[in-house]
Amino acid sequence: MTHDATPPAPDANWFVAARYGLFVHWGLYSLLGRGEWVRNRERLSRRDYADLARRFRGERFDAGELCDLACAAGQRYIVFTTMHHDGFRLYHTELSSFCSSKTAAGRDFVAELVAAAQVRGLRVGLYHSLNSWHDAPDGVAALERPSARVRFVDRTLARVEELIRRFPSTDVLWYDGWWPFDAGGWRAAEMNARIRAIAPNILFNGRNGLPGDFATPEGHLSSPRPWRPWEACLSLNESWGWHVGDHEWKSARHVAALLQRCAASRGNLLLNVGPRGDGSLPAPAVRTLRSVGRWLTRCGEAIYDTDTFTWDLQVRGDHRADWSHHGPFTARGRQLYWHVCRWPGSELVLDGLETRVQAVTLLGTDHRLEFRQRGRRLVIRGAPVAAPDEVCPVLRLTCAHPPRLYLTAGMRVPRAPHPHYDPCPSDLLPP
Repeated sequence: MTHDATPPAPDANWFVAARYGLFVHWGLYSLLGRGEWVRNRERLSRRDYADLARRFRGERFDAGELCDLACAAGQRYIVFTTMHHDGFRLYHTELSSFCSSKTAAGRDFVAELVAAAQVRGLRVGLYHSLNSWHDAPDGVAALERPSARVRFVDRTLARVEELIRRFPSTDVLWYDGWWPFDAGGWRAAEMNARIRAIAPNILFNGRNGLPGDFATPEGHLSSPRPWRPWEACLSLNESWGWHVGDHEWKSARHVAALLQRCAASRGNLLLNVGPRGDGSLPAPAVRTLRSVGRWLTRCGEAIYDTDTFTWDLQVRGDHRADWSHHGPFTARGRQLYWHVCRWPGSELVLDGLETRVQAVTLLGTDHRLEFRQRGRRLVIRGAPVAAPDEVCPVLRLTCAHPPRLYLTAGMRVPRAPHPHYDPCPSDLLPP
């Protein structure tokens, strides 16, 4: 079989509709509690780091509980670190003794996770680093000696191929750690072709040097232009792997805001948690995930399966949205969802509507609100004085046609060609 081209990508509709997933960074580094790059950042010796495998048992790691939490949080898929850059595999492998099944834990944590996820109907993504600080030759040697480079890349391809042969029902192969090579150096086309020959329906991210089947902005929520399937990966605090000193936990309101932004651009939020070394989850992370899950039970129709509903600073273009002091918007079909994160009281005013509103409902209730619309201006009255949802109240505006909002920085929309807001390139634009 030749490997000069990757077979066509499978249908990614499930991924586009998923909207929300759980990312889990866990490994030997979790025992130290100083982040997943601790071996590199502190230049720990190979021997000292390998000694951690004699202590790593994961006695409180429960794949069923983890997947139950993802379901309760409203997440539709889970991505699990099978091997980070440190080279320790959390699955059984014939290619190395540096794995959880052959050291103190005596367990295949990936197999446990995959089985638990599939029973609960969660899609499964397997994170796998192409780099390895443990294996010899490593990436540094591969840069320095052509013979080492061949062995290094050969072993990487063998490793990812073995992983997918062990778990052929994997939905996503989430590459990472592609230092020090580009797509050519990693033989990425061959890599993808060999994997898809085993798992024809698998999706790839773009971190082996090729674009992949979806984009993965990290630490920001900038959707690709032109649009294609995408997933923003962020952590619940400021660390991917467990860090004992990181207490900057995102609130449920913060996560809801991230979901709103992803939904408006038809993207996914892959939200990370780093378990402790014993496999247990930090209580603040559990509280936030469960709180967001309860909010999605009430308001999930404003997040899942939404249409693109965005706006542009400089030109009218074909965008359909605008902004409000009270909170952002999402849309689906003839429904406009107003996420009123900053509740103003019993009366709400929305201008710029280019369609008629037929009903206004507070999501999570049967409460219909009174409203009056004159032209493009909608006035909603009789709403609760205090915010009716502890995370974020959402109003559903049922419209006569797919909703559009358009205002400008002027007091009326000009009848002449005009910029939407900023006439010059703006530093407000995302990176």
